[in-house]
Amino acid sequence: MSFGKMNTFIEIVEKQKVLDDEGFSTVTDVVLASVRAYREGRHGNEKWANRSTFTDATDLFRFRVIPGLTVTTAMVIICADSRFEITSVENVKGRGMYIEVLAKEVVSSGTS
Repeated sequence: MSFGKMNTFIEIVEKQKVLDDEGFSTVTDVVLASVRAYREGRHGNEKWANRSTFTDATDLFRFRVIPGLTVTTAMVIICADSRFEITSVENVKGRGMYIEVLAKEVVSSGTS
């Protein structure tokens, strides 16, 4: 994977509860990392057919390992004003150089 293919900027975000001065808790997004990534949308090629167990995944993200950060399914990816729930995290080829994430785009249900 070269930097030429990793041309999408993403933010890895975690939700945290914060207490205000009056004791009320609010949920806020905390950005853990902003990195360049390779993004691939779901389409009908052989690789996506082999990933049929993750039927709800809409996108694949591949990026370099971030030292000191363990990416989990409790986190969210923000990319181009879209939010993606992480459904699977995998160390590419077990070398500890790249992380591959399968994610599902979150579509908000707005009133029309």
